[in-house]
Amino acid sequence: MTVVLVVAAHPDDEILGAGGTLAKHVARGDEVHALVLSEGASSRYEDGTEQTLRDSALRSAENIGFASIQLLDMADQRLDAVPLIEVTQTLEPFVFDLRPEVVYTHTPVDVNTDHGIVSRATWTACRPYSTPWLKRILAFETPSSTEWAWPLPDSGFQPNWYVDVTETLDSKLQAMVQYETELREYPHPRSLQALTERARYWGSHIGVEAAEPFVVLRARD
Repeated sequence: MTVVLVVAAHPDDEILGAGGTLAKHVARGDEVHALVLSEGASSRYEDGTEQTLRDSALRSAENIGFASIQLLDMADQRLDAVPLIEVTQTLEPFVFDLRPEVVYTHTPVDVNTDHGIVSRATWTACRPYSTPWLKRILAFETPSSTEWAWPLPDSGFQPNWYVDVTETLDSKLQAMVQYETELREYPHPRSLQALTERARYWGSHIGVEAAEPFVVLRARD
């Protein structure tokens, strides 16, 4: 059994970025945990939506089969107002307690600043001599954020690791359905049809029906 941790900035990012892969881990018998740092609502919605998102996250986690999900309440879209060391220290206890062998998190190039900060904090918390048990760190894309990053040379998402999620794509989509406030109508990237098309597109890169792409940040045997 492998212990897996996904570190996300906002509720739904864990599903958008790696839902099919995490469902595949669960199907293999791995122990999958999720840590979500921001409440994800206060910058966009009226009071009360924070609880709606929390409830959605819990239903989604149950749908995938997470062993646990921790939902913190850092301010949405304001992680740049917090020193990076404090964000890192917030997530370090979870890394040290769970001792994951595989960690998934955001890519630092996203247009969403919170995503980049969580990516950098995760990278720092998982430095080699602090986490000798860790074998692999992978960065995922987040539809409606990663593809809207700065269009500068060498600044985009360039995956070098693909996971076949043909058998678990439906699980990802059903988990995403739990996030009623976050789903959008097609052709928005967070629509179910667009998510399906995206998985098919990445699948075509490796000759399978559906895939999720990642950038390997660090890996060892």
